[in-house]
Amino acid sequence: MKQPFKTLFLSVASAGALVAGAQAASLTDGMKEGTPTFKSAGPLAFGPGGILFVADSKAATITAIATGDTGAAPSSRGLKVEGINQKIAGLLGVATDQILINDMAVNPISRNTYLAVSRGRGTDATPVLIKVDLEGQLGVAALEKVKFARAELPDAPVDGVVGQGNRQSNPRQETITDVGFLEDRVLVAGLSNEEFSSTLRAIPFPFKTVEKGTSVEMYHGAHGRFETRSPIRTFVPFKVGNHLQLLAAYTCTPLVQFPVDDLKPGAKIKGKTVAELGNRNRPLDMIVYQQDGKDYLLLANNNRGLMKIRTDQLENTENITTPVPDGDKKGLTYETIANWTGIEQLDRFDSKRALVMRRGEGGVLSLESLALP
Repeated sequence: MKQPFKTLFLSVASAGALVAGAQAASLTDGMKEGTPTFKSAGPLAFGPGGILFVADSKAATITAIATGDTGAAPSSRGLKVEGINQKIAGLLGVATDQILINDMAVNPISRNTYLAVSRGRGTDATPVLIKVDLEGQLGVAALEKVKFARAELPDAPVDGVVGQGNRQSNPRQETITDVGFLEDRVLVAGLSNEEFSSTLRAIPFPFKTVEKGTSVEMYHGAHGRFETRSPIRTFVPFKVGNHLQLLAAYTCTPLVQFPVDDLKPGAKIKGKTVAELGNRNRPLDMIVYQQDGKDYLLLANNNRGLMKIRTDQLENTENITTPVPDGDKKGLTYETIANWTGIEQLDRFDSKRALVMRRGEGGVLSLESLALP
């Protein structure tokens, strides 16, 4: 989902469109032809040349698929599909409450949208990849006789219930919480089987060997302590000076900066907490963009609405290392975009628009391209 940097920030989606065709073709060298299968389908990201990365937490794998979806999109066409969850349910022949839309990614070349969907609930759920074109037409993405490559994570957490009472969980479900593409690496956030289980990975692409991830630690001001087991929920890459960085959002809601060059196999690193944005909140998705010469982050949340955060002072922002009690905020500030309600997922649609998935009355989900605020 990311690539070269012409501005301070560059979105993952727009980046892939900047890569030359010859370079993108070289990324499929060594891929095999066949039909990739999945145990689950979660976070999605696009790389160059229409290559789609599909995260499978249950199998602890990342699969790169050469979609062949490389036709350029009309420059001005937007997208609006109302009741996308109902339409997917009809396509798959199940009731609406029997599907989950786990993630979406916009192909930066064609601007077709890909959705990672679970058909059914629980252990019997079947992963399905849905494609939505600019006419709003839905179909199951064609995966027969495609070129693909797969990376297996060597240090995935146990697949089984751990903990007691209301603290029970299956850590395998959070093996991969977000994924992106940056220059020549697939970036992966999630959990591992290490003692410091919160993990970031920078996997060279094309895939060859996959080594252990990097254990990451951060200071959580709302909790007043350093934490090593809470997974990153969503992240974006950015550049400060000549240094590649990740900006990661955690539950309850610290924003933490990590240098990409520090992501070494088996290493343990400590991030810089640049914001506390309020507790009792789960970040859902984020994108970056530039407007009027300034750089911004859009962060969707389950309880605190859509935050627009200026990032031009990020380099000089202090590292938060002391408690931030009572739901207070500290560090980078934000404004809430009041008319962007119900946003559960978002991605860059083009240089001036985002694509959002928003929940309306009765739980109806819709896809809509909106002008960046």
